[in-house]
Amino acid sequence: MSEQTLPVWPVMTIKGAPDPEVLADLRALADAAAEADGNPPLSEQTWVQLRSPGPDDLLVLASYAAEEHSDPATASSLAGAAVVVLPRGGTGVLELVVHPAYRNQGVATGLLDEVCRHTELPNLRAWSHGGHAGAAALAAGFGFVPVRELWRMRLAHVPQVAGGELPAGVALRAFVPGQDEEAWLKANAAAFAHHPEQGSMTMADLQARMAEPWFDPAGFLLAVREEDGELLGFHWTKVHPGTGAHPSIGEVYVLGVTPQAQGMGLGRALTVAGIKHLQAAGQSAIMLYVDADNEAAVALYRRLGFTRWDTDVMYAPADPAAAGRADH
Repeated sequence: MSEQTLPVWPVMTIKGAPDPEVLADLRALADAAAEADGNPPLSEQTWVQLRSPGPDDLLVLASYAAEEHSDPATASSLAGAAVVVLPRGGTGVLELVVHPAYRNQGVATGLLDEVCRHTELPNLRAWSHGGHAGAAALAAGFGFVPVRELWRMRLAHVPQVAGGELPAGVALRAFVPGQDEEAWLKANAAAFAHHPEQGSMTMADLQARMAEPWFDPAGFLLAVREEDGELLGFHWTKVHPGTGAHPSIGEVYVLGVTPQAQGMGLGRALTVAGIKHLQAAGQSAIMLYVDADNEAAVALYRRLGFTRWDTDVMYAPADPAAAGRADH
């Protein structure tokens, strides 16, 4: 099918949180894409924003298939969607997903044309979860280039990880809801002061994650100084439930060490403690996300047996003044 004969996909624009019906359609669309691709197309933070009532921090563009183009085999007529989390500090984040039944039919291009109409592209970054070739071509067509790689690494079907003793004077305990939130937010901000997402987490962000069905305080491990209880580091683990043909998998969700505790060997000790917790909970495979240019972290995870599994790619305008779809 040529570009000229592609169907026109009407786009519905929603500012703020979508209503429950649209949210359910988005979930069905994301689940279908994840089953086909092996990668979730929308990040956890995006889902947090989608469930938020805030009117000014979210833009959702949804393409519903017209009846003459609808595939009766699909559970939903939502052909694709683009979600833009609008900037807190100046940079918006775009994620886009197209239903497997409607790919290569101009849905993504139509959605991005609408994104161009509603947002300032120079202040936009876009994620491709899995780094697919189609996403790279689409990004290039709109003047975007790769600016960041986020690796997914995996530890699978290995014996219990050994070692990782805590430094002297440091104890490990579980997070206590209603007690540890403020201390953890302070430690997290210090540990991730230069991280573009993690370091800016707020109490609302934390509480939203604590409200998720997967949250388990027993798997949220805190390393504290024995003499005064000061929080020095943490390993927040997570278990993703199995879906379809994909089994459950544990995750090194957030691992951090405060600046004053650097150099003690606490990072390795916390990593091993979290892995052991997940393995004891029956998880035979464990994954994590790490920036590709974080050489120290990548080296640590490789020593523990993790291997690179997949890559998420962030795109940004190569020339902010000229960003937008090229006319051919």
